[in-house]
Amino acid sequence: MTANAVPAPRLARRPLRASATIELVSLAVLLVNIATGDAREIAALFGPVHGVAWLFGVLATGRDPRRSTGATLRAVIPGIGGLLALRALERADAQAAPDTGSGAR
Repeated sequence: MTANAVPAPRLARRPLRASATIELVSLAVLLVNIATGDAREIAALFGPVHGVAWLFGVLATGRDPRRSTGATLRAVIPGIGGLLALRALERADAQAAPDTGSGAR
């Protein structure tokens, strides 16, 4: 791989995919914690995990070569923003890929 080559989008977005999953799971844990009794220890553990995963997702989306304003704005949404941004970035990849099914001869 040369210095100017862009890595395959799927591999380059692996950290974003991981942070989006962690963000969603940690939010679910926090919401379940609130609904079942609000244990402060769980909130103290998963609150910062959720915050760091969210921040990493926003920064990773902002650094992606195919980012758009829409993808970046989606990434800011707590909980599901990372997954929405991934979906927007994958859609941008699909639009940028050459159309191989056109049947041109």
